[in-house]
Amino acid sequence: EVQLQASGGGLVQAGGSLRLSCTASGFDFDDYAIAWFRQAPGKEREGVSCISSDGSTYYEHSVKGRFTVSSDNAKATVYLQMNSLKPEDSAVYYCWAHLPSGVAYWGQGTLVTVSS
Repeated sequence: EVQLQASGGGLVQAGGSLRLSCTASGFDFDDYAIAWFRQAPGKEREGVSCISSDGSTYYEHSVKGRFTVSSDNAKATVYLQMNSLKPEDSAVYYCWAHLPSGVAYWGQGTLVTVSS
């Protein structure tokens, strides 16, 4: 069974940092694309960042230069380091995995709240 466990959310002041973790299990962690999405109240879910097993990364425009996505294959974990956080970054953050089979999976969310 594929599982994605997201953690690391919390309450932080504007300008602060958080590191989110997405730990995967149930699939071979050497061929994947894992993304972070976020959804703020009343807004649609949006893609934030993505990393592939070949090391390629993607960042949504508003987080470029502030967020860094990385992976630790030995731990089957993808991280999202979030620096210089802004109140508009407040949302529930979800990790999502797309596997070579073509099937995608969502993890549960972790809440990030940035106070002004």
